[in-house]
Amino acid sequence: MALPLATFAVTAAVLALPAPAAAHPSGDPQTVTVARDDQRPEVVRVRWRVGGPDDLTLLGVSLGLLPPDRVLLDGAVDYRTTDPAVLASSEQFSAYLLKQITVADGARRCLGAVAEPKALARTGVTVDYTCPGPVDTVTVVVRMLTDLNPAYRSMATGPNGQRAVYGPGEDSHDWTLAGAPAAGGISPGRSAAVQIAALGGGALLVAIGAVLVSRQLRRRRAVA
Repeated sequence: MALPLATFAVTAAVLALPAPAAAHPSGDPQTVTVARDDQRPEVVRVRWRVGGPDDLTLLGVSLGLLPPDRVLLDGAVDYRTTDPAVLASSEQFSAYLLKQITVADGARRCLGAVAEPKALARTGVTVDYTCPGPVDTVTVVVRMLTDLNPAYRSMATGPNGQRAVYGPGEDSHDWTLAGAPAAGGISPGRSAAVQIAALGGGALLVAIGAVLVSRQLRRRRAVA
């Protein structure tokens, strides 16, 4: 009887793990664009877009906006098309954005204001950060979703072709805003691996590539 009991104990320990530990940083990465408002040189505009809509559900559960049973024991997420609207209209989501994305002009913190998203899952959300005066260079910190799982990454673009990959240990980047504002950013339709390769993140490409394979295998097993 010892072997079955031991097996049962291991299985119970695995099922007791928090759901986000098994979940969703392995799809398309989050994207961020950084630009200065040419009409208001003291304003830095940051647009964030989630990698996959199920990540919004995961965040909604974490913020207490959605019921916990929407994240299953195996880490799968019960996404519903109404989830983005629940987050978009909530003060908790705006507060989370302003906590996880910050902008500073040197030692001076810029004050953020979140624009209510019209289609959060599809077009993302914009935050305008008003700095104490006109800015040419700012430090932007992005920690979106890494509190849920450290494997999450955000791919960022800025004026004149500037690019960066945000993640744990690399959550701060300096952006030069003089010149043309960022146009468009990274296409969310491209795969995570292709986009990261374009940014030159070799080690990161290998790591996320492995996770992508793992996710595909998990999906195939689920279908089978």
